[in-house]
Amino acid sequence: MSASTPIRVLLVEDDEDVRISTIQALSLAGFEVDDFASVERARAHISFGAPLIVVCDVKLPGLCGTDWLPQIRTIDAELPVVLVTGHGHIAMAVQAMREGAYDFIEKPFTTERLLAVVRHAVERRQLSLQVRALRDALENWHGIQAVLIGRSAQMQQVRRTVMNLAETSADVLIYGETGTGKELVARCLHDHSERRRHHFVALNCGGLPEALAESELFGHEAGAFTSANRPRVGKFEYAHGGTLFLDEIESMPMAVQIKLLRALQERSIERVGSNKSIPFDCRLVAASKDDLKTLSDQKQFRADLYYRIGVAFVELPPLRERLEDIPLLFEHFTLLAASRFGRAAPTLSSLQLAELMAYAWPGNVRELRNVADRFTLGLLGDRLTQTRGAGQVMSDLPQGLPQQVQSFERAVIVEELRRHRGDQSATAAALGVARQTLHDKLRKLNITTDELGS
Repeated sequence: MSASTPIRVLLVEDDEDVRISTIQALSLAGFEVDDFASVERARAHISFGAPLIVVCDVKLPGLCGTDWLPQIRTIDAELPVVLVTGHGHIAMAVQAMREGAYDFIEKPFTTERLLAVVRHAVERRQLSLQVRALRDALENWHGIQAVLIGRSAQMQQVRRTVMNLAETSADVLIYGETGTGKELVARCLHDHSERRRHHFVALNCGGLPEALAESELFGHEAGAFTSANRPRVGKFEYAHGGTLFLDEIESMPMAVQIKLLRALQERSIERVGSNKSIPFDCRLVAASKDDLKTLSDQKQFRADLYYRIGVAFVELPPLRERLEDIPLLFEHFTLLAASRFGRAAPTLSSLQLAELMAYAWPGNVRELRNVADRFTLGLLGDRLTQTRGAGQVMSDLPQGLPQQVQSFERAVIVEELRRHRGDQSATAAALGVARQTLHDKLRKLNITTDELGS
């Protein structure tokens, strides 16, 4: 069974009166209950990934609750087991919690105590099953899906565009805010083309002094300038047959833009200090965080160079515009960090996930990865984004409050629908709304089944 099924309560209690009253209390609170009088009758319902929690009495005829606990943990160590104990067996229950029980309830218990413990256990189970589903999705993704991660409509469009352009020879201009993954897109264009057998060469124009720019791009001969002790191959030559990626091209000095334009038009370069023309065959992929057309209109970027490289475009959405991708991305980065640091991968609480979804992410995916690293290292408390230098919450954005609320609501509904495999009844129950209310929101927020694919 999978996380698409609502979490049920498996109740094991031999006292019929207690069992009936417990069933009534849980049913009135909206929980679905399977009840048994003994472990022997209940044990067949335990399986790895079963969408349930266990509420079991400690003292039972046959196998007792504390002896059943290690058997359950052998099958599924993350399945929450709540033990029900008499006053004289509290020490036994505490020991069982040390051995992996989720919690215990002391008889006689109030309905409030029962429901509080069960709600928390159900939430824990929902989160653990959601994490498993995310990890399964990550493990089953291959190719471009495993690199440009996301289920949102925006990222599906990005992947389609990249795959459509990959096998062409067209130069590509990638737009996106800082941290959105522009170099990843450039690498995908390279890796999914015939040029993947040759070099992918990346150069950040933002950190390129004008005096060294020509040498970096075109190379130089020995003696071309004071420190040129030996010949040097430039990026264009080194990328021959492959892909040259120029990041932050908007910051390239004007004088260098003229020479870049000439090189692209002639498809040849001259090393600094040489008159020999060297032909090259590489694909140019450029990236910018600013609109080059606007910059060219403002005379801050050469218009002729813009029209030369502006053949095909890939636009990367900021993370705040694809909130539904946050759970999958965060889980991916957490798993990577756990492997890199030799730590167990921690699990988010529902409050922490809500916090991630409400944050503005000014640093986009790069910032999300940094938070996942700190989360894995145990450097954060209950609040994940309230760290030194952190950005704004969504309410601080210039976007109006109704749009912010709508974006957040849309992301939550899409994620819940995906977790329940499109089952609207189960999704409505999980969200605590009527099915008609959910249906109205799907229409209002324009949520389609295309967004629910894995």
